[in-house]
Amino acid sequence: MYYCIVNPSARSGKGKEIWEKLENKFAERGLEYRAVFTKGPGHASKLAKNLTSDNSKNPDEKEKRDSSKNKPDNSLPKKLVVLGGDGTLNEVINGIQDFDNTLLGYIPIGSSNDFARDLSYPKKIDTLIDRIIEGKLVRTLDLGKLTYNSMSRETSRLHEDRIKVTRLFDVSSGIGFDAAVCEEALSSGTKNFLNKLGLGKLTYGSIALRQLLKAEKVPCDIILENGETIHLNRFIFIAAMIHHYEGGGFNFAPDADLTDGKFNLVYAGDMPSGRMLIALPFSFFGRYFWIKGIGHHITGKVTIKTDKPMWVHTDGEVSVKSDNISLECLKKKLKMMN
Repeated sequence: MYYCIVNPSARSGKGKEIWEKLENKFAERGLEYRAVFTKGPGHASKLAKNLTSDNSKNPDEKEKRDSSKNKPDNSLPKKLVVLGGDGTLNEVINGIQDFDNTLLGYIPIGSSNDFARDLSYPKKIDTLIDRIIEGKLVRTLDLGKLTYNSMSRETSRLHEDRIKVTRLFDVSSGIGFDAAVCEEALSSGTKNFLNKLGLGKLTYGSIALRQLLKAEKVPCDIILENGETIHLNRFIFIAAMIHHYEGGGFNFAPDADLTDGKFNLVYAGDMPSGRMLIALPFSFFGRYFWIKGIGHHITGKVTIKTDKPMWVHTDGEVSVKSDNISLECLKKKLKMMN
């Protein structure tokens, strides 16, 4: 049985169109499946939780080819297929209750698709679908876990009803400038407009310039797992990277290993905004560590304390500001069918 979680709004509504291709493939192969469509922030997490818990419930949005409609399917492993962007994938990962017995397939149809960028996915959707419906374990990837040691009362414009103390991520988590860019992009009318033109990636570049110019001067301490503390009198951003890219193609971690149980921790600080403007174009090619003020460390755990609450993101999803967060890399946690 395949459980498909579809974001119909992804890529300005093309999610349904791509879902129909997958649905036809299931029908051709005679495979059982159920499809559910997300309805808003947090819904994908709830669906994934219901489907992967021990007392899994049948999703009630839409069912196809299910001969036992009133009985939960407890066969293992559970096969989840996600059609959406990085945000939808992040929600699903945060809903999965049993990673050991869950196989995940992913069809990237978002505006940034940073998760898929490292994985050499075929450009043709049909080829990608064929890989997924083979239903085999192809790779196992690291995940990150964010813990809010404190939360502000200020929440983002788009957030779940209940903000959890811990949150998983598969691409990156960051605090400061990059998170502020994500927070603005989440509710940006410009993003929706550019998505319709197939230029959604430009959203992040235009917002990044604006956020950088108005970035506040906030001190911070970065505490690595070996006890080393890095103090910055003014930090611009700090990102714990599992993958190479974030923000629609910024290659912040060119040497990242997706399976080593370590973050590539990168940060920018104690530098004028003008220098960061120079660094951004170089970061697209992963060649910006030579710039003074750009730091880089390999670590499995890190705690970040700032002098005032700042926006925090997990895979581009922003819920709340914090002045004290901890991050831990979970080695080879996520099992993928593609």
